[in-house]
Amino acid sequence: MDLQSIHRNDMNIITVSEARIDAAAAIGFKDAMRIATAQGPDHVVLDLSNVAFVDSSGLGAIVAAMKQLGSDRRLDLAGLTADVSKVFRLTRMDTVFVIHDDILDLEPRATG
Repeated sequence: MDLQSIHRNDMNIITVSEARIDAAAAIGFKDAMRIATAQGPDHVVLDLSNVAFVDSSGLGAIVAAMKQLGSDRRLDLAGLTADVSKVFRLTRMDTVFVIHDDILDLEPRATG
């Protein structure tokens, strides 16, 4: 599973480059997330803007990634496509995760 990680504004932003997080990719996703989040900021944001499909195994892998962070760290989601967003709504996982429209939604905004 190809994940890109950058640290910005006290956040670890992890972008999934794959189009699917499904049964075939779930174990690789969990392993890659464990490596990507081993060190760095406590606030982790998973950018799913490239992901077109998530099945129940993929959803389970995302939840497992959140749980492996522990209670002192946080996993938010960003950039859900329409189909992926629907899966999160139907399973009520949208009540478990903070979901941002996109990565730009995370940037501090200028006031004035």
